[in-house]
Amino acid sequence: MKTSSARIRFDRHELAGCCGDLGTDLPLIAAMIVAARLDAASVLIVFGALQIATGLAYRMPMPVQPLKAMAALVIAQQADAATLFGGGLAIGALVLVLALTGLLGWLARVIPHAVVRGVQFGLGLQLALLAGRNFIAAEGLAGYVLAAAAFAIVLGFWGHRRWPAGLLVIGLGLLYAAVFDLDAGGLVSGAGWRLPEPRVPQWAEVWAGLLLLALPQLPLSLGNSLLATERLAADYFPERAPGVRKLGLTYAVMNLVAPFFGGVPVCHGSGGMAGHYAFGARTGGSVVIYGACFLGVGLFLSGSFDRVVQLFPKAVLGVLLFFEGLALLRRVRDAGLERSEWMIVFVTGLCAVALPYGYLVGMAIGWVLQAWIRHHPGLRDA
Repeated sequence: MKTSSARIRFDRHELAGCCGDLGTDLPLIAAMIVAARLDAASVLIVFGALQIATGLAYRMPMPVQPLKAMAALVIAQQADAATLFGGGLAIGALVLVLALTGLLGWLARVIPHAVVRGVQFGLGLQLALLAGRNFIAAEGLAGYVLAAAAFAIVLGFWGHRRWPAGLLVIGLGLLYAAVFDLDAGGLVSGAGWRLPEPRVPQWAEVWAGLLLLALPQLPLSLGNSLLATERLAADYFPERAPGVRKLGLTYAVMNLVAPFFGGVPVCHGSGGMAGHYAFGARTGGSVVIYGACFLGVGLFLSGSFDRVVQLFPKAVLGVLLFFEGLALLRRVRDAGLERSEWMIVFVTGLCAVALPYGYLVGMAIGWVLQAWIRHHPGLRDA
């Protein structure tokens, strides 16, 4: 169901949709806090505040996500906080230049439609595989049983207006955590008022972040955070979808502000929007609720964040993540592509999943393949 209303709602559907991106965000944020030794309060407060600002600004389910390539590099290489914050400023500056000069709009026009859909396909496939490998399978037999119950709930209540499937799945996870894992004393011991810790990145940190983190991140940001998100927003909300320039400007501003308050680099993302939408969200209310949760934990429970993260079952996060990926794959399926374009989608997406710097390589190969097909008209009907 599409809507042209710009009114923000706070109902059970928005509440259900707000958890559609939890399976992506929570593990990445927790892992970056540990790997880069970040201040948990600063990360959570800034992340939550940016969600709320984005939900109010766009009035649609346009959530904020950690930058995935940067997060993976920080986690794998144990990069320090200074490099991470420098990388955030660098990527913000790069995208700001692209948006203000019109290069971002030019890229949106010249990159083939099938290549952008291929990026969505690759991300959807990657999220679905990650859900099974890193989440559902991580908790053994109990995880499989819990995941099966969550799957049954989603399938049984999909599209239900009175009992949204996402809300029931979250309820299942909370019930399981309360019965088997709740440590009330540990949570209380970490409670307390916290505020972000201001900092000023140095030029050397920005340069290091540019080389180590921002440049590898840029192709994924162009493909998924900006171009694919613009396309998906137009699919869901054709009457009021934002242009790629507006997306680029908010992306840039978020990353030019967050490092000064200890926040991790962030982006918009087609996966996050698909996840919120799939579980019922139709306005910015889901994003505001989602951000308020992070803000509340950051302000009052950041000292217990490691315990909070461990409370929620990974298997349930995996199911949410799987359906986020499935929502992207379904959107690609319904995109009305021609037969020859499907080959471009598959090649682009599989390169994104399987190769180093896969989104950059996949976009380049898909672009070349599109040009080759255009110059060989017989292939279009093959």
